[in-house]
Order: sequence, then structure tokens, then C-alpha cells
Amino acid sequence: MIKDLHTLPANLPVPVDDGACDHLLGSTLPSVSLTSTTGKAVNLSACAGTLVIYFYPMLGRPDSPPLIGWNDIPGARGCTPQSCAFRDSHAELKQRGVEVFGVSAQRLEDQQEAHARLHLPFALLNDGQLALAQALKLPTFEYAGTRLIKRLTLITTGGLIRKVFYPVFPPNDNAREVIAWLAAQQV
Repeated sequence: MIKDLHTLPANLPVPVDDGACDHLLGSTLPSVSLTSTTGKAVNLSACAGTLVIYFYPMLGRPDSPPLIGWNDIPGARGCTPQSCAFRDSHAELKQRGVEVFGVSAQRLEDQQEAHARLHLPFALLNDGQLALAQALKLPTFEYAGTRLIKRLTLITTGGLIRKVFYPVFPPNDNAREVIAWLAAQQV
């Protein structure tokens, strides 16, 4: 079954800021190693420079059946458009000296499939055990018995969280919002 994962339906519910990320600004990233889509372990707290870390619930697969009720969950739909927007903005972000990572609790195999299919020039990191999400006290939700991370984006420098985008909506505009913030900060 083929489905359009790139287009956002017009009637998606808009997520509201429930304050679940208010504690993050000014915090430091914890020392947690996550497996990347390349198979290497990445500890974001050990990365020098400025990072854009976008957390997303789950990238869909075009060969899987539709997720029943997924579009009804505020902020759930849009992982593919968000990832593609960061892909399409990657050259500009690299020019600014910024490194991009996507993080999700979904299965690593699904992340690897999406990484290859979407031709992402940056790594996706697997937080399937929710180690990073729990250490940062990130908001999560449950779908079909699986705990997933709500969509949010962090900008960090030297491990310090400098900017939090939450909620992120629409997700396909997030890369532009990040670039605008970086430009205003002269990064």
C-alpha cells in the first residue's frame, strides 16, 4: 500500500503549549549514548559546536498500513515533512556551522529505512529505551502500546540548551523557524 507521507492534511489538530518543555531552556544535555542510523553511538552532550536536535514521534513507511487515529493526535503527523525540510535546509545549516540530528523512540530499523528512502544527509538517533527523553524529562505520549516522544526541537551549543521549539506546528515550517532564530542570533 502506498500512501502520501509528504503532505499534511489541512484539518490536523494543532498542539497546544502545555508547559511540558518549560524546564529545558538553559539546561545541559545529559551524557547518554544513542545508536545512530549509521550504527555508531552518538553522545550529543559530547558534540562540540551548535546542534539542532529535532525530536519526532515516528516516521511513517509507505509500505505499511495507515496508522488508525494518528492524524487525531495533536502534533503526531508530520515527521516526514519535518525531516525533509531539515534535509532541504541542511546545506544552509552546515554553512552556519550547525550539525543536525533527528531523535525518535521508534524502531531503529524503521529509522534506517526512512534515512535511506528520504536521502537524509544527517543521522537519526534511536532513543528506543527513552534514556535521553527521561533524562531531559521530555513530553511523551502512547500510541498502540508504544511510548513516543512528542515533537520538539532544541538548539544547543556546547551541550547547553539555548532554544526550545515546542510545540512544533506545522512541522514542515520548523527548519525555517530554526534558521530564522539562528540568523537573529548571528549563528
